[in-house]
Amino acid sequence: MLKIAIGGDHAGFEYKKEISALLNSQAVVTDFGPNSTDSCDYPDHAHPLAEAVQHGTCDFGILICGSGNGVCITANKHVGIRAALCWNVELASLARQHNNANVLCLPARFIDLPIAKEITLTFLSTAFEGGRHQKRVEKIDL
Repeated sequence: MLKIAIGGDHAGFEYKKEISALLNSQAVVTDFGPNSTDSCDYPDHAHPLAEAVQHGTCDFGILICGSGNGVCITANKHVGIRAALCWNVELASLARQHNNANVLCLPARFIDLPIAKEITLTFLSTAFEGGRHQKRVEKIDL
């Protein structure tokens, strides 16, 4: 069973609850917060989530904030993390196929919840193609 880390900020809280519920029957979901819609700082949740994926405690991460940018930038500071900001299904698929992305970042203020759920399921069910993409992915970490 997949181990999924999920987190974000206050703007992503409602989507985080819904996506966690969606995944609970098919994965072990670890919630890195926040626990309410009260204003919070996304790095406080994105860094621990990225560390969990980086160290193998979780297989994949899902970060959700208003634009998706803040959590994506934060997660990508960690060696071995390939966080991808996705606002449609095709981007989620390509992020996995070509970039072996291991953290999905969603922009809650710019996509509807049903699309966010579809993006999430696509991201988690799409395999990395390897091959010509492998050498590129290997060049990401300095």
